[in-house]
Amino acid sequence: MGHPTAMPTDDQTLRKQLLFRSWHRGTREMDLILGRFAERYLPGMDRVCLDGYALLLEKSDPDIYLWLTGRESPPADIGGPLWRSLMASFPLDAGKDTDS
Repeated sequence: MGHPTAMPTDDQTLRKQLLFRSWHRGTREMDLILGRFAERYLPGMDRVCLDGYALLLEKSDPDIYLWLTGRESPPADIGGPLWRSLMASFPLDAGKDTDS
């Protein structure tokens, strides 16, 4: 699976690009969720995980948020260890209504 950018990139440069993209999503909520996740996990990711994370960042903020909060199931290509790490870093009650 290739990375979505046109030019080949070394892993360290890719990590920097992914960190920037994680903190600059377009919605503050996703900036905080993905930015914090990226700061914690990007340094230890191998190329396969980096490519998978890059593909996740191609998805829309509303979709990712719905998947994280359990309001919708993520597509099959989103699952795996990377998604489980992201889910584990996200508070389980973050997207639930507090009125109940």
